[in-house]
Amino acid sequence: VLMLAVLVTAIAPAMAQDEFVFGMVLVGPKDDRGWSQAHYEGGLLVEQNVPGARMLVFEKLNAADTPETTLADVVALFVEEGAQVIFTTSDAFEEDPAAIAPMYPDVVFINVSGDDVLSGEAPENLGNVMAMSEWPRLISGCAAALASETGKLGYVGPLINAETRRVSASAFLGAKYCWDKYKGETELEFAVTWIGFWFAIPGVTLDVTEETNRFFDNGYDIVLSGVDTAEMVTVAAARQANGQQVFAVPYNSIAGCTQAPAACLGVPFYNWGLSYIEIVTDVQAGTWEQSWDWVAPSWDSLTDPAGTITGYALGEGLTEEQLALLDEFIAEVIAYGSDEANAESMFLWQGPLNLQDGTELAAEGETVELLDIWYLPQLLEGMIGVSE
Repeated sequence: VLMLAVLVTAIAPAMAQDEFVFGMVLVGPKDDRGWSQAHYEGGLLVEQNVPGARMLVFEKLNAADTPETTLADVVALFVEEGAQVIFTTSDAFEEDPAAIAPMYPDVVFINVSGDDVLSGEAPENLGNVMAMSEWPRLISGCAAALASETGKLGYVGPLINAETRRVSASAFLGAKYCWDKYKGETELEFAVTWIGFWFAIPGVTLDVTEETNRFFDNGYDIVLSGVDTAEMVTVAAARQANGQQVFAVPYNSIAGCTQAPAACLGVPFYNWGLSYIEIVTDVQAGTWEQSWDWVAPSWDSLTDPAGTITGYALGEGLTEEQLALLDEFIAEVIAYGSDEANAESMFLWQGPLNLQDGTELAAEGETVELLDIWYLPQLLEGMIGVSE
């Protein structure tokens, strides 16, 4: 228990009467320039905007960094310190919250990226939330295609599941569309490698830096990220310093670009605080209701990190010409997404479209239903890499 207490930050001796305590469980460090940092900063936004809100944080809950600590251990400590809402912020925690939540019926649990509510397996005090990051992933793919001179794009993914397949597939669709429309002298190559977890663990997973270098060594001039961290940006910057024309597209947090802006084409980002504020406010008011929320971007703020739960922050690595073309594509994305007639579909997820093994996903003139995107069983035809 003492060890757990050391790892939990922002715990006060006693809870003030007007205080509202919520817990944030992170799979990685809160300063990873990626996924965990985005959630931590979302919690800070709650503290700044909800009167009396105070966040408890547990970082790096994973088998490598904290092998003897379970989610149940962390939840027990959070509840003891007065937490009324607990956010479990990773697909890595998808199974445990449904088993733990019934033990604490007065606490609301929010699992990010899960589908327990959708599948009907969630206890009544568990909700799910996920942002539709597939939209900014379309933009990331387009940016990569516009900046590529070789037509060879590499994608470093984490582990393989429906979530990671659909977001990498969205990047592919955006890349193929923009390559064919603006640069299609040759066929686009889009290759995916999986490291084995959400971020690199020495001796357990593949190494992000090594995989990024492998892509660059083999003629790929753009590397996109699907992992929690942003090593590929510093790798691209080092290559640029040696005269290579290569770039990277990190993921999750705008901080991913800050370490080497000239090597970065932009970043699909999250602003989780917008949803977290709403959830905490509802729990405070006693109006929270269980739901499965797959939240679309705010179309009038798609490139504004302050205005949408997910979007695309433009990178300094884009030239003026590339930026102008990307702006055209972003306008197409916004026009499609903001049209109520398209509420049950996503841009570019239209037929003819096949899965990697040739199975038809959507025929000519058909759109792929949203749940078929959510549960995408394979990569798409034209993508290089394993699907399972």
